[in-house]
Amino acid sequence: MQFLDLTLASPYHDLACDEALLEMCEVGYEQEILRFWEPQEYFVVLGYTNKIREDVNLSACQTRHIPILRRTSGGGTVLQGRGCLNYSLILKIESTSSLTGISETNAFIMQRHRQALDELLGQPVSIQGITDLTLKNLKFSGNAQRRRRRFLLFHGTFLLDFDLDLVEQLLLLPARQPEYRAERTHHDFLTNLHIPAATIKDSLKKSWAAAELLPAVPFQSIEALVTEKYRMDNWTFKF
Repeated sequence: MQFLDLTLASPYHDLACDEALLEMCEVGYEQEILRFWEPQEYFVVLGYTNKIREDVNLSACQTRHIPILRRTSGGGTVLQGRGCLNYSLILKIESTSSLTGISETNAFIMQRHRQALDELLGQPVSIQGITDLTLKNLKFSGNAQRRRRRFLLFHGTFLLDFDLDLVEQLLLLPARQPEYRAERTHHDFLTNLHIPAATIKDSLKKSWAAAELLPAVPFQSIEALVTEKYRMDNWTFKF
């Protein structure tokens, strides 16, 4: 597996990068990829089918000039920013029977990450909901996937030193939530790991045997996706 540690100029570019890498593999690139990126500004990201007015405090975002984006994968609406570490996996579906369906993929990847984080943190990590990683019933990582015919994108976020109070101010309580959340507020439901990003990067690179640097990044495709999709209101506000 090849790896890429790259944070781009804007959150629009970072979301577009995941899609561009998936498309690059889907149309012929045969290597699997593990990417890391660390946002430096705050922004809200909607899951593909999520509705802004059900998930986001629009007036608070507008007051604080927090941009709202939409990704191509499912999952819940999240706040991103400094103190988050994001990873993206581009995996070949036929490489293992564990990737042939949505549920199988979730189980395969989350078990691998649970084991890696369990060893790293020296305390038991749990998988709860569909693709949440938790410590003592508090969520520190959420994940989602998008599937094509040949390859899939599985990506997620680790909370390291994130402003949980800001999540409370900018996101509404989701209508759909896992049973273990039990109607807890964002602040009472989330937790930070308080460890360096490099520590998790090393752990995941080892877990996925990602030792070779990705030789080329599809910058032209990324820029086109930003211009034609991720910055467009008809994409962001489609639901």
